[in-house]
Amino acid sequence: MTVRGLGAKKIPQQAQLKARFAESMAGALWPAAVAVSGGGDSMALMLLLKEWAEDAHLPPPHVLTVDHGLRAQSKSDAAFVAETAKALKLKATVLVWKGAKPDSDIEAGARAARYRLMGAWCRAHDIAALYVAHTLDEQAETFLLRLARGSGLDGLSAMRARSPFPLPEFSDLTVMRPLLGFRRVELRQFLKQRDLAWREDAMNEDTRFARARLRALWPELEKAGLSAPRIASASAHLARAREALETATDALLAQSARSENGTFLLDAGALRASPREIGLRALAKALGQISGRPYRPRFERLEALYDALSEKAFAARTLHNCRVGRAPKRLALFGPQTLAIEKERPKTGAMDGGQ
Repeated sequence: MTVRGLGAKKIPQQAQLKARFAESMAGALWPAAVAVSGGGDSMALMLLLKEWAEDAHLPPPHVLTVDHGLRAQSKSDAAFVAETAKALKLKATVLVWKGAKPDSDIEAGARAARYRLMGAWCRAHDIAALYVAHTLDEQAETFLLRLARGSGLDGLSAMRARSPFPLPEFSDLTVMRPLLGFRRVELRQFLKQRDLAWREDAMNEDTRFARARLRALWPELEKAGLSAPRIASASAHLARAREALETATDALLAQSARSENGTFLLDAGALRASPREIGLRALAKALGQISGRPYRPRFERLEALYDALSEKAFAARTLHNCRVGRAPKRLALFGPQTLAIEKERPKTGAMDGGQ
């Protein structure tokens, strides 16, 4: 892969894009790795990060690409990424997804496998940040896909430029998304101007996958006024609302909760006196802190527990691998309405080898 020199007319347009990218890198975490699939978005991110690091006098990013084995050409795609990185004087590692592949929900399975492989590599090499190439277009697509699944506020909120790693076993790592303000078309134009090739993933046009079906509908959505920038803007508004709710939830927990030797003590009265959404979020956060699970419990079960807290005859319940009950007097820091949330104990049964 060759990278030819720039014509004079191309420089201002590229300079403007690179200046916007530099702004998006404010607060960057470094050193870093970059996830590159070989598609236009990730190839553009690889080049932009390389040149940003050079301008900032920082070490170059390490390129990670995954041979997922879901298509016959996945191995050659990974080799293409590695060769292009080498031509750009970047180090690259090909990570191979071995073992059985899922028969259903392939997109989610592949995503989890990619993050698991890249997370393990980053941790092994003391890299705390993984840069990924999510764009404004993907922001809008994700909003619509989650809307179709009936997601609530959190699911419809915009992806964040900086967020925790999506797998709980890598909670020490961070995912960075500096391209959320960029469109696919401008990134591909940037690559064309730099004579840097990319590969289109056939799965992006495979109508077995929901995202591919959605992309085929974009022309009609645009005609109806549902442009990607407008949808991404709405998602960003929801993200700000989510942040406000999270701030209020944290304030409630700071005032009405304590942790005592592995037991989470919570003032059920303060919980119920708060706006319902805040109370539900606080309860979910308390359960998550004890269980260690990265996702909230199913909403209908969380809501049922929340409503049960107002019952005079409330009896202990289990949810999210936690036991929730009235606290004993010695731990009733908030009076008789103090809840004690503990890790659910394993159910007792026959001993190994017993009858």
